[in-house]
Formats: sequence, structure tokens, C-alpha cells
Amino acid sequence: MFKRVLFPSSSTRHVISHHKPIFRSVSLSFSWPLSVVFHRPIHFSRVFAMADDRSTNTTSSPPPPEASHKHTNRLAAEHSPYLLQHAHNPVDWYPWGEEAFSEARKRDVPIFLSIGYSTCHWCHVMEVESFEDDDVAKLLNDWFVSIKVDREERPDVDKVYMTYVQALYGGGGWPLSAFLSPDLKPLMGGTYFPPEDKYGRPGFKTVLRKVKEAWDTKKDALVQSGTFAIEQLSEALSATARSEKLADGLSEKALQKCAEELADSYDSKYGGFGSAPKFPRPVEIQLMLYHKKKLKENEMPGEAKEDLSMVVQTLRGMARGGVHDHVGGGFHRYSVDECWHVPHFEKMLYDQGQLANVYLDVFSITKDTLYSSVSRDILDYLRRDMIGPNGEIFSAEDADSAESESSRKTEGAFYVWTSQEVDDILGEHAPLFKEHYYVKESGNCDLSKMSDPHNEFKGKNVLIERNSTSAIASKLDISVEEYLKILGVCRQKLFDARSKRPRPHLDDKVIVSWNGLVISSFARASKILKAEPKGTEYYFPVNGNHPDEYMEVAEKAAAFIKKHLYNQHTKKLQHSFRNGPSKAPGFLDDYAFLISGLLDLYEYGSSVSWLAWVIELQQMQDELFLDKEGGGYFNTAGEDPSVLLRVKEDHDGAEPSGNSVSIINLVRLGSLVSSGSDNYRRTAERVLAVFEKRLKETAMAVPLMCCGADMLGVPSRKQVVLVGRKLSSDFETMLAAAQASYDPNKTVIHIDPTDAEEMGFWEEHNDKIALMAKSNYNSDKVVALVCQNFTCSPALYDPTALQSVLSK
Repeated sequence: MFKRVLFPSSSTRHVISHHKPIFRSVSLSFSWPLSVVFHRPIHFSRVFAMADDRSTNTTSSPPPPEASHKHTNRLAAEHSPYLLQHAHNPVDWYPWGEEAFSEARKRDVPIFLSIGYSTCHWCHVMEVESFEDDDVAKLLNDWFVSIKVDREERPDVDKVYMTYVQALYGGGGWPLSAFLSPDLKPLMGGTYFPPEDKYGRPGFKTVLRKVKEAWDTKKDALVQSGTFAIEQLSEALSATARSEKLADGLSEKALQKCAEELADSYDSKYGGFGSAPKFPRPVEIQLMLYHKKKLKENEMPGEAKEDLSMVVQTLRGMARGGVHDHVGGGFHRYSVDECWHVPHFEKMLYDQGQLANVYLDVFSITKDTLYSSVSRDILDYLRRDMIGPNGEIFSAEDADSAESESSRKTEGAFYVWTSQEVDDILGEHAPLFKEHYYVKESGNCDLSKMSDPHNEFKGKNVLIERNSTSAIASKLDISVEEYLKILGVCRQKLFDARSKRPRPHLDDKVIVSWNGLVISSFARASKILKAEPKGTEYYFPVNGNHPDEYMEVAEKAAAFIKKHLYNQHTKKLQHSFRNGPSKAPGFLDDYAFLISGLLDLYEYGSSVSWLAWVIELQQMQDELFLDKEGGGYFNTAGEDPSVLLRVKEDHDGAEPSGNSVSIINLVRLGSLVSSGSDNYRRTAERVLAVFEKRLKETAMAVPLMCCGADMLGVPSRKQVVLVGRKLSSDFETMLAAAQASYDPNKTVIHIDPTDAEEMGFWEEHNDKIALMAKSNYNSDKVVALVCQNFTCSPALYDPTALQSVLSK
């Protein structure tokens, strides 16, 4: 069989997880060394757990533009930033498609498939070392048909071959290097390969020769092995429900088990769940907050306080750490050490949306403006740097950039500082700032042996808050307010200086699923932040905008998707946009995440037209992805014969799974509309039944699904119905009051009886709501009704009274 050999990186930090393969390949008489090498800490998840570990991202920047090019290949006609980065390689690259497949069949040669993304560090390294090399290109062009795939543009293709590599060899990452038969069966694969043999590792040229030799002498065995592998993976990753719904009591047990396992992994010193490298996995925070609320409802305040304490310390540790961009706002991908200090500097949109939401949740619970300020920090960063001219929200910013226009690109160059730079820029306030952010002449990446083991950041500082604000202010004999103001001015000066540096590459691709996550956070912020005390001070990089502006951002992003990535005739989504819609159709995550964002867009105050679109999208999601017989949602529609696997994913990782989000969407929809509500509930029950074994045995891998299972089991979801003229300030105040408290098992419905469109919608989809609106309308006041267990409270006219009722 193929032998897996893992070679340690000779350059810097690496983490490789080993997992037992879920299938075995057909034995071959030659050994196959695979080089799985990583530059930064990487975390892999179990393939058998249907994991999609999007937390393993590493980064790079595109090569600089040139006036003329010696080579130009087919990728020059593509829109993907990643494919365009390779458009002038001497390799005769093809995009994924029939032209490449037919060429491989005609020549009877294997396919070399290289998968990555535009901000992938080792993708760029392999390009420079191998794909720009004429000798390597000749081997590829003579012996293979070479295909480039952007994993963010075609996650369905990436899922097939990454699953194969993870299953057979126990780990994976990008760039993904796979060899396929002309009919796309996987033959063998790995990740990054160095160009030449060294330190006992096979170079890429050696790999190509070995594959060529194997194809010429053992073709039938290779193809048979690949076919067998796909068959076993397909069986393993498409579970079916054995019953119509979960066994009684399982949802409560799964929620409890997940919370207990997370608590066992909690780092009481620095916060976070698990050890270094530390990823901000927001679904874990969501689970702990949900579990905390359940404990409080069950009159267990002590245990509830413990859950909240873990969440608070984690979010504080992240906000104070270097994983947070103190100067420009937003969060980097993850921390390489245990103390949230030295990050992998890439910024991903899906992190920003989810983190903004959990900081908003904790603000709703604690009313501590630290958390509202951090959520503003994230959203203001997105507004400043990540939004296009038509409201579209871009995907990612690179970790790598050059220190100057003439220097090579290195990781973190845009974000780190020397002590002298801080002195020169800040002048008299430099000592204060340096003490606050632990800036040292020798550099500050010394808090952990994992922070910088190879001295990449010698003499450089990654800003981190280690001291008490009040303690330093007291030592300097100034007020805390004055101290914070000085820090804000200093950050503004550093931001202005940093803006003159070469910027990291921006991936301006627009991905529907990731936009859905951020539409949610902008919409929620528009109301939750209205609970901030009057006179709250904001310090750069927080702008202190009126919360209503965040709703405008959410609406524009949703409108962009509806205009450019939704077909009004077919009712289907496209996956992404850059200079036009991509060829890839919308996937499960696109529908599920967008539906979730649109539900928040409506519930937090926007038009009922978004709710009407949600109903259309949910219907199409069920049509395209729902396994009508076996239950659960597949990740793809199964319409593309070149995609060999349809997977029912459940793992809630860096991004939640489409199935977990869909369960919660269905619960929420069933509480909003009566037409189809029974069907929504049955579908959610069947989805959960598919993953019953998972919830029983490894609940910690599916924290959001645990929340969804419990939500479905709640006997009666709380409904808040607001009736009144929506253009009035009183209506906005009442809506903010309705959303001020943290309660995932609450639905907010707002209706203006004078609006014919709204009344028509509710008369069609929930005539009880329409009747309530008519019978409770008061032209002079906004009326609030809180309903649960088929009973509604007396009419409420005061936002304070509404908050009081909802807090009980």
C-alpha cells in the first residue's frame, strides 16, 4: 500500500495531526513517499467526522505585476485571483472543466491537480519553486494534464480530493497536490513538495517521475485503487437517518456533553478551548453561551456563571492579544502560541462575521461596553477595508507583504513594529504606548516558546495588552478616560504610518456564504448596540458610528447578492462573484448561511421582502440538497458529474456546517410563518436523526448542531410581535428593546398594518400575525406582545417594560 512519510519542516513552526485512515488503498509493490510540510501551525480534523477544517489556512501574496510575460496560459481568461496568479507560469495550466478532462483522455495521461487559494503562503512558495521553473513545467506538460483550482471558488472539488488525502494519509492542507486518472479518480496525493530531493525528502521532480513510472507500469491497479477509495468515501460520508427524529432526551444530553468536554479543554490561564495553536472557533462560544442560558433557566446560577466566565476570559484574551489587530481592527486567523499573542496574520471574512456576533452576544448578557467596542472594531474594519463600491464584501486579506516596495514579502510585515518606529511616530507618548502594548527594543515575541522559535520576528513587536489600564493610568496620575484617549490617538498615528507601507494582497472575491455570516453581524449590531449607555466614548480604530449605519451595510450586501448572484427565473444562487458571477453554482453553505443572515436582517428591522426571499431560498435549498429518503443535506446538488462525492457535512469548525445552520434556520422559519411550519420541523428532525450517532459520541465536534437540536426540542419558542408605524422613532426604540436581551429561542416579528405589502405577506404566510396586527394597531403608539405557550402578554407600550418582561 502507499506509505505515508511525514517530514518535518526545516524552516519554522509546524503541527501535524495523525488520524487513522478510514479506508485502505489497493496494495502496490512500490512505496510512495508523501511530503506533508507546513510553515505555520496547522490543525487537521477527522475526515470520518465529515470535517471541513477551514482553519488550516496559510497565506501569501500574488507575484508583482510585470509589463510583459514570457508565458501565458488558459488561466489568463479566468476571474479567480488565485488562478490569475498562475496565468503566466510556463506550466500549461487548465481550469477545472471538460476541456482538461478530454485532453487527458485523448492523451491517456494522468491529471496533476493543484488546489489552493490566493492568500495561501505555501501555494505561493510552490509556485515560485516549481511552477515557475521551466524544467518542472516541461515534465508537467509532457507527462500530465495540469489543472489549477481555487478552493474558495470550487469548494466542492476541493472537498473530494482533500477528503481523499486526509483519509488515506491522516492529514492535509494547501496547496493540495493530487494525481488523478483521466476519469478523475484519485491515484495519490500530498500537499507541498519542495523542488529537489533533500534531507531524505522527495522533490517534486522525483514525485512526477514516480507517478509517470507508476502510470506506465501499474495503471490498472492505480485506477482500481482510486475507484475503490471513492466508493468507500461515498459510503462513509453520506449517512442516512434510521428514524424520523432523535431519541428522547438526546438533545439535552448532547448539549451537556459538549459543554462538559469544552470545559475540560478550557485554558484557565489564557482563555480559549484547547492548546496552541489557538483558533477562534466562535461555535464553541455560541455553545457555552447557549448552555449558560439553559443552566440559568434550570435555576443553576453557579454553573451558569462558570460557563460565562470561560467565555468572558476567552474573548478578553483574544481582544487583548496579538491575534487582534489593535491598530486597524478585526482579527487575524489564529494564534500560533497559547497566549493569543503571535498570530498567523491572514484576515478571513468568515472569522470577522462570527466573532462580531459572539462579542455582541456577550455585550447583550453583560452590558459591558468592552464587548460592544470590540464588535464595532471588527465591523468598522470591514467597512473601511473590505467593502466594494456596490456594497459587496470581500473575502480575505493576506498575511504576507513587503516591508518596502523593493523588499521581498514576509509574513506580518504590514502589522509588526520596531521599538524605534514607535518612538519616531509617537514621540512623547511612545513610553506610555510601549508599556501598554509590551513593545521592547529586542522585540516582544518571547512570551511562549511557540511564539517565534526560529526568530522570524527578532527585533519586531506584535502589539499585545498585558497591563491593567487603570493601574497604568493611576501610575501616570491621569484619568482612565484620558489614558484611553491617548492610546486611541497613538493607534491613529500608527495606522496612518502603516497605511504608507505596501499593503497585503486583498482577495476581492465575493462569496455568498461568507457574506451571509457578515450580513448577520451587521444587522444584529444595528439594534444590539443601541443598548450602549449614552455618552459612551469610542477610541480609534472604532469610529463610533450610529448603529443604524450597520443596517445599511447589511442591506447593501444582501441587495448585491440578490442582484448579481441570484437568478430570478431559476431561483438559484451562484457561489461567488469577481468581475461577474463564477461558473460554480451555489452550494449548501451559500444557501444556509445566506438564509441565516437574511432572517437576522428581517428580525432586526429590515423589510419583510427579505423574509419572502428566505422562503424561496429555503424551498430551493430543499430541492437541490435535501436527501428526501435518507434525511440531511448534501453539500452539493449532485448535478456536476465531475464532482465525485456528495457529502453530508456536520463538523462545526472555523465555519459552522451547512446542516447545523439549516437546522436552526428551519426552527426559526417555523416560528415565523405558519404555512409550511410543520414541514420545516419534520425536515429539521430528519436532519438531526442523520447525525444521531455523532451527537451521542462526539458532541464536541458539532457544538452548533447541539444548540440546534435543543432549540428544536424547546416546547414553545418565545415570540415578540411589534405592531406600529415603522417610520417612527418609537418603533425603532421598541425594536431595539426587543433585541436587547440574549435569547436564541426568541423570534421577533414586526409589522406595520398600514403597509399593504407587509399585510399581504402575513395574510399569506401567517394569518394569525396579520389578525394580531389588525386588532392591536394603535396609530399613536407602538404595541408589543410577548407570546409563548399559545398565550400572549397584555399589550406593552413602553420599551423598558418590554425589556423587563423579556428578561424574566
